[in-house]
Amino acid sequence: MIAKEGFPYVAIAGGLFLIVFFLPKWFFTLLFLSLTVLFIIFFRDPERDIPVEDGIAVSGADGKIVEISEEEIDGEKFKKISVFMNIFNVHVNRVPVDGEVISVLHKPGKFLSADKKESSFVNEQNIITIQSKYGKVIVKQVAGFVARRTVSYLEPGDKVKLGDRLGIIKFSSRVDHYLPISAKINVDIDDLVYAGETIIARFQVDEEF
Repeated sequence: MIAKEGFPYVAIAGGLFLIVFFLPKWFFTLLFLSLTVLFIIFFRDPERDIPVEDGIAVSGADGKIVEISEEEIDGEKFKKISVFMNIFNVHVNRVPVDGEVISVLHKPGKFLSADKKESSFVNEQNIITIQSKYGKVIVKQVAGFVARRTVSYLEPGDKVKLGDRLGIIKFSSRVDHYLPISAKINVDIDDLVYAGETIIARFQVDEEF
């Protein structure tokens, strides 16, 4: 499967390949064939083995954990887990918890490298707020130095399930998860995680973690 946002890139690169294929210019043929393959790889959208378990949050992105901290938003404190996606990672994002979408806010901004902490605050981003039974959960899709577009599939009022497709960021970027302060973090810095599959935190269920 390929995310729908990738269709124009694949079609353009594939069309150019077909045109150049009939010309005696092997270099350009190889170039456009390579671009077609790269776009197919980048916009791949594989199915995931979603955990069937209560009291968990899964990663919203493929990539590497680059930040674990606490941060206050509008007077409420959250535990923050940030995932950096390089250009080779799957860039389709997933919903970390069951719940209802409260708001989806697009914030224009800069395009600093997404592995830098300040990118969370100044880069272009989508801010998706979900009300879960564990409390408010915020997901930020943060554009990076190469990424120039963040796309959310969700709208306020949507009922979402853990592991549902949330959106996509075009090229290397970052996803920040803001979880209730009571969450118990299940990952460490530099861990590799997979969207919809890797459990990044656990919540209290029946008085036990």
